[in-house]
Amino acid sequence: MLYFSAPSCNVCHALKPKLLEAIDKNFSEFEIVDIDISQSEDIAPHFGVFAIPTVLVFLDGREFLRKSRHMSVDAVISEIKRPYEIMMS
Repeated sequence: MLYFSAPSCNVCHALKPKLLEAIDKNFSEFEIVDIDISQSEDIAPHFGVFAIPTVLVFLDGREFLRKSRHMSVDAVISEIKRPYEIMMS
């Protein structure tokens, strides 16, 4: 999972701990990479990310889920849960 954020983004800071805790609790195999777009300016456009926060989830090396700006932690978890369980079984 890639989590795109910036220090100036209040939504990013409010969402991040809740989302990371939920991901950790539900998907132990996930690797989470936090990308500060103010430090790594070229990587966001490479992934087509133009709004923050943005979450990209990759399953089996392919982008599976993309959520930007206003997202619910529960919605993100529920969208990942079934495919994750199938892959891990």
